[in-house]
Amino acid sequence: MQVSDQYRRLVADLGRYDDPEDPENVQAMQMALHIEKSTPPDRHQLLVAAARAVAQLCLDPRVAAEGEWAGAMDAWTDARIRKIARRARGAQWVAAQDVPGVTAENGGAAARAYVPSRIGDVDKRVSKLQIGGTDVEGELPGDDASPGPTGGLILWVNPYLDMTVGKLAAQVGHASMLGVRLMTEQEADDWYTAGCPLDVALPSKDRWATLSKAADRGEAIAVHDAGFTEIAPGSISVIATR
Repeated sequence: MQVSDQYRRLVADLGRYDDPEDPENVQAMQMALHIEKSTPPDRHQLLVAAARAVAQLCLDPRVAAEGEWAGAMDAWTDARIRKIARRARGAQWVAAQDVPGVTAENGGAAARAYVPSRIGDVDKRVSKLQIGGTDVEGELPGDDASPGPTGGLILWVNPYLDMTVGKLAAQVGHASMLGVRLMTEQEADDWYTAGCPLDVALPSKDRWATLSKAADRGEAIAVHDAGFTEIAPGSISVIATR
């Protein structure tokens, strides 16, 4: 089993401690979305890449108990789970590949999830990337979305909420890591080996009602947003299913 430690971390209680008083001490996972001005990626492809990058980082051998990134991941999962998505293009995207993390590609889109850290310790190659300006065009699949091979996940976006691509990238990233709770340890291992296949979809309102009931029964995983940006606290932004 190559994901034993990582699996146990993700299925345990997350976010046990409140935020520190000093904002510089807040823990966060930074994300970079590759968005070139002249050739922007498709919205759907980019969100899938972002979600896969987070899942692959959370299951990476380097975040296992004896791994070089274990301490950083433990500190982040003990705190309130925060992700910050940024736009990267040109030389900035190239330079940001040298900051510790995992890049996932999907079709013509790419995103990188970085090893979490204190806000005050974010590498300048990442901190200088713009948080706004992440919106790109494209449609998400609907109720007929497919999770792909090897028991992947479908991350269903709340059809009642209006979120920027940057905000949504963080939300589907959160759903991808929480979605591991729908798997056995062996299934999570197989999923990681397969590259964490998943899809991001926009359900009909009827389907969303069904998904919400499934989440209430523990048959799906709902992401409850803290409400720091764009949407109200406690809003369900994404529901993960298998």
